[in-house]
Amino acid sequence: MTSRITKITPSLVVLLGCIGWISCTRPGYQALEKPYPQVSPEIQHEKQAVAGNFSGQRVLKFDSTEITHFLTQYPTFNEYQNDIEKFYRKRDFTYAWYDQKGLIEQAGSLYNRIAHIHKEGITTPLPYADNFTAMMNDNDSLLHREPMNAQAELMLTSQYFSFARHVWQGAQQTDNDKMDWFLVRKKLNLEDLMDSLLLHPEKSLSTEEPVYRQYALLRAYLKKYSDLDSVGKWFAVRPSAKRLKVGDTDPTIADIRKRLDLTGDYVGDTSSLTYTPELMTAIKRFQESRGMSADGIVGPSVIEALNMTPSQIEKKIILNMERSRWVPVSMTGEYIVVNIPAFKLYVYDHDSVVWDMNVVTGQPMHETVVFNGDLKYVVFSPYWNVPQSIYQKEILPGMKRDPNYLTKHNMEMHNGTVRQKPGPNNSLGRVKFLFPNSYNIYLHDTPAKSLFSKDSRAFSHGCIRLGEPQKLAEYLLRNTSAWPKNKIAAAMKSTTEKWVTLDKPVPVFIAYFTAWVGRNGELHLRPDVYSRDERLSEMMIAKN
Repeated sequence: MTSRITKITPSLVVLLGCIGWISCTRPGYQALEKPYPQVSPEIQHEKQAVAGNFSGQRVLKFDSTEITHFLTQYPTFNEYQNDIEKFYRKRDFTYAWYDQKGLIEQAGSLYNRIAHIHKEGITTPLPYADNFTAMMNDNDSLLHREPMNAQAELMLTSQYFSFARHVWQGAQQTDNDKMDWFLVRKKLNLEDLMDSLLLHPEKSLSTEEPVYRQYALLRAYLKKYSDLDSVGKWFAVRPSAKRLKVGDTDPTIADIRKRLDLTGDYVGDTSSLTYTPELMTAIKRFQESRGMSADGIVGPSVIEALNMTPSQIEKKIILNMERSRWVPVSMTGEYIVVNIPAFKLYVYDHDSVVWDMNVVTGQPMHETVVFNGDLKYVVFSPYWNVPQSIYQKEILPGMKRDPNYLTKHNMEMHNGTVRQKPGPNNSLGRVKFLFPNSYNIYLHDTPAKSLFSKDSRAFSHGCIRLGEPQKLAEYLLRNTSAWPKNKIAAAMKSTTEKWVTLDKPVPVFIAYFTAWVGRNGELHLRPDVYSRDERLSEMMIAKN
């Protein structure tokens, strides 16, 4: 039941050399004679490689002082100075983007990928993009006037590092801290990334980029909605005076049919004014993808969601592509993920969802923290040790109003603090799950079961309430012979607290994604319950 974060190793990132259609071993590289924008649109497809096989030659060199001269001229690239120096020191300052025949083909691939950086959800150009474009396009530039040029070589390498940092790594850790994002960050060593491409020049690989798989899935939807935004076919679905259900006839129904047809979520008659069972199936899928109760009834909330414009959806996708850059590329073993805006807990095994459940998360004034920890303990029939803040704001005023307040709420004084004894009305319910952390956040049962039927479930003081706590306890202890299901059920109904230590801790990740692609390939969108989308948007604009 253990899990390890997959490290970004050379064996993993060799793939960066050959993403897409270009072979790593294509022989006979020729110097490009025409400006790069003349490369066909097909070759500019987002699956195209950033760089394939770097030049394996070890004869043609440049003076190491050229690096200092280059960085003086382009100071924004100073953040990559160590990576650049390590990279060229290992290859004894030989050219990487040239061979004996001239500039290698992968230089054009890199240029095309950067020229279409918007497809990666990057809304502003990379540093010195104009200089790079001029270098690659101007027939009178040093790149074209000289057979080999150190400044052009270093511009290509610096642009490669810049692309990798912005597209595959995202914001720096300090920016995450400002966003209250304390989830483990993916480590991406840019110098190793470049160096690994040189270790396997004979291989031709076509595999994923070093980004969490959601990134590529969201990128495909970004293109879809960007295309919809550009063709001008989007329109507002007119509201109806009534809530629509199967059998109803209304002009709004034709609008809904056309809208769902436009996004590929419905195939059928787009002119009918009648709400048919076939349309209801599409409506239910849409409701699920927006976190609504899938009852098939079209009310104001459904119309509002349908009228979200392509540009609004694009923005949400871009922000969550950025979040996808921060998390580990993949995980092994079993682990648990809680997505706050989805109000869901997901149990994973080797990156596949085993099952999920509804959860209640913190109110906007008591935000659940984004972080990760290791679940180590299951506590049956727990005491609830009342936090000092709740004691001051709720318990103490209650005690002043009613001397019997503690007794009525099954509470007691214990070592100078108040705690609630185990029982059916205990605020933590019948079981809690602890992954020790400095935020005092954990998973637990609750007697307030009615909250799980609501679409938006931000009601707690920060901890995470579980819709199916017994199922999670049974899952975590399924391989522990001392804890069969009947014993778990009995322990949850006891009046005595019982701690169980897991044989192997299970990683828990508390995340915040307002857009993601589901297991069936559908785009899911959720309200920004903690207003973090706007904060991230402002940060990305400011940083760029």
